Amino acid sequence: MPELPEVETVRRTLEALVKGKMIEDVLVDYPKLVKEPDDVEEFKERLRGETIEKVGRRGKFLLIYFTHYVLVSHLRMEGKYRLNQTGEPIDKHTHIRFLFTDGTELQYNDVRKFGTMHLFRKGEEELSLPLSDLGPEPFPEYLTTQYLTEQLEKTSRKLKVVLLDQRVLVGLGNIYVDEVLFRARIHPERPASSLGEAETQKLYEEIVATLTEAVEKGGSTIRTYINSQGQIGSFQNSLYVYGRKGEACVRCGSAIEKTVVGGRGTHFCPVCQNFIDE
Repeated sequence: MPELPEVETVRRTLEALVKGKMIEDVLVDYPKLVKEPDDVEEFKERLRGETIEKVGRRGKFLLIYFTHYVLVSHLRMEGKYRLNQTGEPIDKHTHIRFLFTDGTELQYNDVRKFGTMHLFRKGEEELSLPLSDLGPEPFPEYLTTQYLTEQLEKTSRKLKVVLLDQRVLVGLGNIYVDEVLFRARIHPERPASSLGEAETQKLYEEIVATLTEAVEKGGSTIRTYINSQGQIGSFQNSLYVYGRKGEACVRCGSAIEKTVVGGRGTHFCPVCQNFIDE
């Protein structure tokens, strides 16, 4: 699924496309995508006449801010937004259409129908799931070394599992956890509580640096990800271990290995990320 850098890229391009547009009507042909409110007719009624003020992001969630409401949208595996002219042919996987008063429409396309939408009144979006139990963003304005240290010290879970836990830290998905741990030279199966002070500091620095770089490059296109303007990211060209099983490590030349950690395919260098439980 799109990870934080991809969702941030969608946020930026989507805001440029829809900011200031007023909704005339909403068409929903797959109501199960709408989780809040549980009445899809109420969902549509709330949005009629609303104007999009901005598009935000929290972790992997898009936040579309309207006059009185906030739409919390999770793209999951295949969700995509596209702006089209009303009247153009509709793709069979387009399940929700936000019709604007200017003759354009924002279409939500989702092949697997795994995406979710929650509509809250402004100011209430972080009081309930899915946002209420999220950890801090992986950037210096929100994340501190002290916080990361406290979270790691209190659990013996494998480090990759902890970093994937959105309640601990948002936005790190499978691709970027593998890259962060390689850059930090830490084995993904190390118990989180086993990290020393220097290792935790290095991990913090690589979390921030890797996610910042990925955002700047527009994310990656490992699967079918494209942003809301049809553009693709380029961070996949900077991947050191993810998807490179059997290839030579860029540091030491050893073959990159793949294992399963917490049910997720995990790539690492057995030499640069030697398992040492200190």
